[in-house]
Amino acid sequence: MYTVDQLNDKLIDLAFSEDIGDGDHTTLCCIPENAMGKSRLLIKEEGILAGMRIAKEIFHRFDPTMQVEQFMEDGTHVKPGDVPMIVTGKVRSLLQTERLMLNVMQRMSGIATMTNKYVQRLEGTNTRVLDTRKTTPGMRMLEKEAVKIGGGCNHRIGLFDMILLKDNHIDFAGGIANALDRCAAYQKEKGLNLKVEIECRTFDEIKQVMAHGGADRIMLDNFSIEDTKKAVELINHKFETESSGGITYDTLRQYAECGVDFISVGALTHSVKGLDMSFKAC
Repeated sequence: MYTVDQLNDKLIDLAFSEDIGDGDHTTLCCIPENAMGKSRLLIKEEGILAGMRIAKEIFHRFDPTMQVEQFMEDGTHVKPGDVPMIVTGKVRSLLQTERLMLNVMQRMSGIATMTNKYVQRLEGTNTRVLDTRKTTPGMRMLEKEAVKIGGGCNHRIGLFDMILLKDNHIDFAGGIANALDRCAAYQKEKGLNLKVEIECRTFDEIKQVMAHGGADRIMLDNFSIEDTKKAVELINHKFETESSGGITYDTLRQYAECGVDFISVGALTHSVKGLDMSFKAC
């Protein structure tokens, strides 16, 4: 399994290969090889800054001689006119790294901004907002990093770091008890100690999980606000609780006030508008 840094390196390499190919012929034809310059990152929209760490990796991986003067950290609330960094280096390098850096930073900042909006909506409750696996292929680590920068929490990273028995797993396994029994046997056989979450669609399924045991968290799938409150009272802190499915920014607070521990929101990563910014010569 790859480390986070290795995955980031692979993503950067793939992105440069995709964008530059056999050469940035526009830059190569009109910019002298030894020309030096500066570019500044200019914020054009209010939000939460994210992606400074990976931006510096992009610059240094492409051209180790590029110098980054950083004025703001990830997680900073930014507004139009702010300049988080100025980069000095070969003009060819500035031009060839510009789009990848902006693509990553705009998306990460958009995710952090959206997440922060949801986190603020939950202020005063004990509920935490979670991301999901509904991420851009290849960019999951960066998108989940952006969720944390925005104040949210990461759910499982992938299929390897937590067991989540969803409706299809339960149905194919032949029911709640069978799924949980096979889960326990598998973990014992493989020497694993992964956290187990199970999705429940009805009150009867909740009761089955509570009677059986073997799970750490119950996911309340597409429960109404009224039924969520009843479910939380039924579970009574014997398991962690998570609401999921069809929850919007407008209904978020009402679900939190039911007393759930977590609310998972796919929109944090799958329906985000990038934060507007530009990278211009200075």
